[in-house]
Amino acid sequence: MENAGGANGNQWGFKANEELKTASGITVRGVLNSLLENLNKNDTRPLIPLGHGDPSAFPSFRTASVAVDAIVHSVRSARFNCYSSTVGILPARRAIADYLNRDLPYKLSPDDVYLTLGCTQAIEVILTVLARPGANILLPRPGFPYYEARATHSHLEVRHFDLLPAKGWEVDLDAVEALADENTVALVIINPGNPCGNVYTYQHLQKIAETAKKLGIMVIADEVYDHLAFGNTPFVPMGVFGSIVPVLTLGSISKRWIVPGWRLGWLVTSDPNGILQDSGIVDSIKSFLNISSDPATFIQGAVPQILEKTEEEFFSKITDILRETADICYDRLKEIPCITCPKKPEGSMFVMVKLNYSLLEGINSDMEFALKLAKEESVIVLPGITVGLKDWLRITFAVEPSALEDGLGRMKAFYDRHAKKQ
Repeated sequence: MENAGGANGNQWGFKANEELKTASGITVRGVLNSLLENLNKNDTRPLIPLGHGDPSAFPSFRTASVAVDAIVHSVRSARFNCYSSTVGILPARRAIADYLNRDLPYKLSPDDVYLTLGCTQAIEVILTVLARPGANILLPRPGFPYYEARATHSHLEVRHFDLLPAKGWEVDLDAVEALADENTVALVIINPGNPCGNVYTYQHLQKIAETAKKLGIMVIADEVYDHLAFGNTPFVPMGVFGSIVPVLTLGSISKRWIVPGWRLGWLVTSDPNGILQDSGIVDSIKSFLNISSDPATFIQGAVPQILEKTEEEFFSKITDILRETADICYDRLKEIPCITCPKKPEGSMFVMVKLNYSLLEGINSDMEFALKLAKEESVIVLPGITVGLKDWLRITFAVEPSALEDGLGRMKAFYDRHAKKQ
């Protein structure tokens, strides 16, 4: 083609940053899109989405009316049409500090709270802040692949420790000690667990804190599913152990209030000894926020009312539905011979299950299982490789109970059709 070059026939000076392709590698969104593209367009049955944690479309998971009223009031007041401050507006930060203080043995101040565009931006902030040359970070396997993507993008070396299915997905603390060296900066935990549906005990969290202290690293506690615990283990925030080790708590209203599209999260320094301040981490967080976007100011303006006025009845209704759907999920999966569930989920919206290919004809990977299931049954589940554990699946039970029954029934029919003939 003529004139393909730049001025005077030179080559154009721009081209894409190839590193972005590497960083975005395997993402939940990317894999779900491939599965959706594989659906049979002629299947008239409704799609059953068991692949991602966003039940907001289902009637049973409608957010609290108080939250909706707070947004409407915030917009109508015309007080929040302005830019936000770098760290977020004071009333919202104060409300989040008060909300978290209900469960802590010391008091956070609004200055410990930084507002972010959902929990994902909080991850981006802290991994960028920690990514000095040569540094490494310890991430759980299985985990949430956004951590790996952001770390890669920031040239922060990733080292994985396993979560132990036989011990209720607890952290392998011996592996953590073996992996850490003088360049390790932090250990990430996700509690309640994505993708495993586990909830850590007070005792296990204390051991994590003591291990991190011994290694001289901080704990990044991803608590986006905070309080979505419906088994026998109550949710305990990692910040409870902030006097043993500095903790960075990541959270949001996305999951507990079922509003992931509102993009309101937080990054909180749970660090009564001021170690994060003294080490320059706090100043680096502010510097990063100076060059990034803020959550919409009118959403920030609604936060105090959302956190202070939502009734306990709303929260218990949501956890009751999750308990019911977790039970349905666990019981129905037992009826599918090629799937093993090592532990009944006690929190979050997910469960990890193991595939046994020796019982299946012509299916040899979790990705192949998920692609064929999408095509043949219009059911979406997430292949385990996406979250770091091949030969497993992550299944979401945060859907309408009737849709879950239907979806798991279709999975059973899929197994019956593909079962190896004895």
